[in-house]
Amino acid sequence: MHTIDLARHLNRVRETCPLVHNITNHVAMNTMANVLLALGASPAMAHAREEVDEFAALAGALTLNIGTLSPDWVDAMDAAARAANEAGTPWVLDPVAVGATILRRKAGARLLALSPTVVRGNASEIMALAEQGGGGQGVDSTDTTEAAERAAVDLARRTGAVIAVTGETDLVTDGERLARVAGGHALMPRVTTLGCALTGVVGAHLAVAEDPFEASVAALAGYTVAGSIAGENARGPGSFAVAFLDALHALDTDTLTARARLEITHAR
Repeated sequence: MHTIDLARHLNRVRETCPLVHNITNHVAMNTMANVLLALGASPAMAHAREEVDEFAALAGALTLNIGTLSPDWVDAMDAAARAANEAGTPWVLDPVAVGATILRRKAGARLLALSPTVVRGNASEIMALAEQGGGGQGVDSTDTTEAAERAAVDLARRTGAVIAVTGETDLVTDGERLARVAGGHALMPRVTTLGCALTGVVGAHLAVAEDPFEASVAALAGYTVAGSIAGENARGPGSFAVAFLDALHALDTDTLTARARLEITHAR
């Protein structure tokens, strides 16, 4: 059975404090920056076409999120992805509501063709990107991660990317290995952009790891443990949002190792 040293991944992020360049949506910027700071990484939010290629080459990782896209932003994302590829910088695609409109479907296909290291989305987004589903209800998934397993494995094999499908139980695959990560809390989907911020956390782990699959699993495992801890005392979405940042900041390797719930098998 394949195992992952979760403590080592968390320690490397905190010891290295990687710069993560995020071209993300308007709603997510503040949340993502605070989450990355709580984790121990360094966030950069830069989307001007005139500078994204420089930032992408400087950063330890790049993340692209199409949540509030415009044609200019898509051009900037394209340029950043190409610069990241040229510099050997790993990058994450977050295809928010990719199946909802023609603009999003075209943007998703355009960015997917640039070979992301990781694609992280909900089940409906991954199924739409793989052309195996309708795309959910706006930004919300109408499918389970289990329903998206076949699409995720096929997409990983077709693109060479690691596919991370997040939901009640997360699923990560590189086409050969398949991990299920359980945990988190029911209030997590009630706090806007926590999923978008997770994409940044995946980027931070990618920046300091050699294996994108292991990095993605470690990122999701730490996120779910922090969510579980935050939910123990939260009274609702507002207090949960604050408690989550505190839990992520305070997360230690012993707690992560003890509370992480993951299973790794061979992809079928």
